[in-house]
Amino acid sequence: MSEQGDTPSGMKKTLGLTGVTVNAMALIAPGAFLWMTYQLQAANVDSRGLSTAKDMWTGIVVALVVAFLTAFAFAELARRYPEAGTGSAYYFAEKAFLDRQKASFQRWARLVKFITGWAAHLFYWVYPGVMVAFFAVLASYILGQFGLDLPVLGQVLIAVLFSISVGMIAVRGISGSTRAAIAVNIIQLTALVVFSLLAIAFRLGNPEHLPASTWYHARGTSIVIPHHLSAVLFQSTIAILILVGFESSTALAAEARNPRKDIPRGVILSLVIQGLFAYLFQYFAANFAVGSWLGEGCLHGSGSVCGINAAAVSGAPIGDMAVELGDSLLGGFGFAFMIVLASTVAIAILGTTLAAMNTGVRISFAMAQDAEMPEVMGLLHGRYATPYMGVWIMVVVSAIIGSVGVAGHEIFGGASNVIYLTGITLASNLGTFLLYGFCALTVVAFAGAKEFRVLKHAIIPGLGLVANSIMVLAILVIGIDSGGTTASATYLALALSGAWLVVSVLYFIGSSRQKGKAILPSVSGVSEAKRLT
Repeated sequence: MSEQGDTPSGMKKTLGLTGVTVNAMALIAPGAFLWMTYQLQAANVDSRGLSTAKDMWTGIVVALVVAFLTAFAFAELARRYPEAGTGSAYYFAEKAFLDRQKASFQRWARLVKFITGWAAHLFYWVYPGVMVAFFAVLASYILGQFGLDLPVLGQVLIAVLFSISVGMIAVRGISGSTRAAIAVNIIQLTALVVFSLLAIAFRLGNPEHLPASTWYHARGTSIVIPHHLSAVLFQSTIAILILVGFESSTALAAEARNPRKDIPRGVILSLVIQGLFAYLFQYFAANFAVGSWLGEGCLHGSGSVCGINAAAVSGAPIGDMAVELGDSLLGGFGFAFMIVLASTVAIAILGTTLAAMNTGVRISFAMAQDAEMPEVMGLLHGRYATPYMGVWIMVVVSAIIGSVGVAGHEIFGGASNVIYLTGITLASNLGTFLLYGFCALTVVAFAGAKEFRVLKHAIIPGLGLVANSIMVLAILVIGIDSGGTTASATYLALALSGAWLVVSVLYFIGSSRQKGKAILPSVSGVSEAKRLT
C-alpha cells in the first residue's frame, strides 16, 4: 500500500493551487520567449518574400484565442476526471469513450487514446529540445559579447550539458521544480516590466530626435491592427510556442492535493497571467520601439542591415535593443542591462525546459503503466518517486534535438541555421495543435450527462477543434507556399513529425500483436468483455 498522501502510482500529493499554477506558468515564460522567438517572428516571410512581422502582435492575439478555447475545454475535462493522475489528455481520451454506455463508442477508446498520446509526445518530447537549442543560442550570444565566439561544437556541448543539468533537477521531484518555478516567474516578470517600460519610454522620449520614418510601426495602432490574413495566421503558428503550457497542469493530478478544483483553476490562471497580460504588453512595447535605429551602427547612420531586417538576422534582437535602450535611458549602462536581462532569460529557459520535461515524462509514465509504452518509462526513483528513466531518456532526446537546432546547417547543410531552429519549433507546434484539437473530447465526455451545458461542453470545444485545425493547415499550406527558408523549415517539421508517427504506429501495432490486444475491437467483443467484468 502507498503511504498516506501518496497516489496509487507512488507519487506524492504535495501541490496546492499555487504549485499547480506556477508549474504551468513556468512553461509559459514571457521574458524568455520574447528574447528567443522574436528573431523567428521577424525573419518569417510570405510567398511574395515579404516580411510578416507587422502582424506579430495580432498573430499572438489569434494564438491566444485558440489557447483560451482549448484551455476552457481542458479545464472542464480536468474537473470531470480528477483521477487522471499523470495521464492528462491521454487519460481523458480513453475515459470519455469508456464512460459512454454504447459499445459502438467504447470500441474507439484505445485507438483515440493512442492518437492523443502520440500528439502529446510529439509536443512534449520535441519542446524541451527546442528549449535546449534556444539556451545554447543564448549562451553563445552572451559569450560573444565578451569576445568569445563559440564554434559549432561548443554550442552542441552547451546543449548537451544544459539538457543533463535540467534532467538532474527533474529527477529530484516536482516539489523542487515548484520552488524553482516560483523564483523563475518572479525574476522574469520583473525583468519583463523593466524592459517594456524602457522600450515605451524610448519611443515616446525619442532621445536621439529620430524622424518619424524611423519607426517600423508608424503609430501604436499599427501594431494592434491586422495587415494581412495569411501573415496573421502564420505568425500565430509560431506564437503558439510562447503560449503552450497552460494544459501541462493536467498532468499533475497525481501530485495535486485537490485536483478537482486546483487543476482547472491552474489551467486558466496560468494562461491569463502569462498570456493575456504579460505577452500582449511586452510584444506591444518591443514592436512600438523597433525601428531603423536597430542594428550595428544604424542609430548613427552607418549600419548596413537595420530595423526589422537586423532583428531577423541577429542571434538576439531583444539583446541588441536592450543595449541601445540602456545606453539611452540608463546613463550608458546598456551592456550591463543586456547582460542582466539575458541572465533572467537563461533562468526562465531553465524553468520552461524543466516544466516541459516534468509533464512529458509523466504522460509517458501513464502510458507505460497502461502497457502502451515500454515498461522502462514506468520505473520510479526509489527516493524521489519520479519516473527517472523517462527523464534520462528525454535528456538524450532533448540533447539531440537541441544539437540539430543549433548546428543543423553544419551537420546537414544549409545557408542558415534559422531553418533548423524554426523547423524543430514548428514540429513541436504541430504536435501542440494536434493535441489541443482533442479539446473536442469535451463533447464526448459530457454528452448526455446531467451537468452538460451547450456553451461550455459543445460550442467552446467545437470552436477549439476548428481553430486548432486551421492552425495545422496554416503550418502546412501557408508554410510551404511561402517558399524559401519558411518552406524548408516546414518540410523539416513534417519530416520530424512523420518519423515520430512511423515509430509510434509500428510500436503500437507490434505491441498489440504481442499482447493479443485489438486495436479496434468489434462491438460484440466489447459487449462480451463488459459482460464478463
